[in-house]
Amino acid sequence: MAPRYKAPRGTQDVLPQDSWRWQRVEAAFREVCRRYAYQEIRTPLFEETELFARGVGEGTEIVGKQMYTFEDRGGRSLALRAEGTAPVVRAFLEHSLASTGGTQKLYYSCPIFRYERPQAGRYRQHYQLGVEAIGSPGPEIDAEVIALFHDFLGEIGLQGAVTHLSSIGCPQCRPALSAVLREFFAPHIGEMCEFCQARYESNPLRILDCKVPEDVERRAGAPSALDHLCDACREHFAGVRAALDALHIPYEVDPTIVRGLDYYSRTAFEVIHPGLGAKDVLMGGGRYDGLAEMLGGPPTPGIGFGSGVERLLLVMEGSGMAGWEPAPRLQVYIAAASPEARQPAQLLAAELRKAGLSVDLDFTSRSLKAQMRETARLGARFAALLGEDELKANTVTLRDMESGEQESVPRAEVAGRLRTDKA
Repeated sequence: MAPRYKAPRGTQDVLPQDSWRWQRVEAAFREVCRRYAYQEIRTPLFEETELFARGVGEGTEIVGKQMYTFEDRGGRSLALRAEGTAPVVRAFLEHSLASTGGTQKLYYSCPIFRYERPQAGRYRQHYQLGVEAIGSPGPEIDAEVIALFHDFLGEIGLQGAVTHLSSIGCPQCRPALSAVLREFFAPHIGEMCEFCQARYESNPLRILDCKVPEDVERRAGAPSALDHLCDACREHFAGVRAALDALHIPYEVDPTIVRGLDYYSRTAFEVIHPGLGAKDVLMGGGRYDGLAEMLGGPPTPGIGFGSGVERLLLVMEGSGMAGWEPAPRLQVYIAAASPEARQPAQLLAAELRKAGLSVDLDFTSRSLKAQMRETARLGARFAALLGEDELKANTVTLRDMESGEQESVPRAEVAGRLRTDKA
């Protein structure tokens, strides 16, 4: 009989046999963030719709086509988290995190919701790892967030990724760039998609981020932002490159990198991996020095990135995930050989769990033979056998499931014996 309900289109269930991969990636990210002195921040699953409209931009595809919005019982317009940066900056402002001084270095791991066509590595609910460094205007912090991601890739054993780096200027040099871009696109703008036509007036730089194949062809030969930087932006970009060179972080200068959100300025970067095919962006980020001001706060520099967990796993699985094996989920399975042994088995399980061991046992009154098959199926290192003889002697028979050897151990010594053997 087919199930009545299925996961909504564009979502997925992460099942127990796959969750260990997610845990390894997330644990590696947390560890690298710890080394770089980034602290975790958790923001709500939904925000005021206006937060994304103001920060991300009214003319973006995220706001125009991809957000999940709803009206609550109080008539307020709310949206599921559509991206990670605006909520973090909102929290930074709301809780006056700048009052502590210095640079606020934050990281997050959270679900993101966007209504878009599902494809390999891209879901309507996907999970994102990200960092935000808020409060420092210098190029050194730009290099640090890129270096952090490179270290993270090394931590999970992912090879072959390349960082593409650019600068998209600032409010001082952007008008000149916008003017030459409008001039370039003017002959063909009427043939381009509705979003490109909207961007033509509001932010023509974002036409370079369009993914419509015909529009990608039409932008070939478009003016480069790097050729229209003001002196301050040119100096900042040179500083980023110098810092990356000093850290021996490989990168390619790529003037086509503009990123897709209105709040970006100056440094923009993406990490590309050929294993993803046409949708090859593994991570994207940049500087957003004007975002805090857009959200009603004082001018505050910031930079960050976001990386989709599903895309990371897709590339890793394609490369064989060398050296990745699931950790044994079970150390001990307690098999009760008689009805009288069932309660003592539960008491033994409780004791071993308090000693830090992972333990399971039968709850369906199966035969000893069936319980031993379950021990093997679950991959337990040891079977702890309890029957009439063990109960009379106050012992437990421990069987090493790898070697097949077994021994009788006094009941009081079982936990110590298993810890010694590093079950």
